Amino acid sequence: MNFDDQLRRYFGTADLADLHPEALNAGIEHMRVDLGLESNGERRFALWALLHTLGAAPDLDVVFNDPADRDVARDLMDLLDRSGGD
Repeated sequence: MNFDDQLRRYFGTADLADLHPEALNAGIEHMRVDLGLESNGERRFALWALLHTLGAAPDLDVVFNDPADRDVARDLMDLLDRSGGD
């Protein structure tokens, strides 16, 4: 999944700085629906990661059944925390 393509798909732009709050919320809701429907593990992780960076990711135990997948997600969260990102 290309990051800019995903932003355009869900928000209509690759630049979220000028996005109205209603459009941001609608895009996040669309992503959450797609996350719930997605069966491909890699695409599911990519959607969860983008939601996490937007502060809207569901809890790990809701998204990832496999403990190894939850560990990878925690590693990403730790990496983002160390880099100063969310």
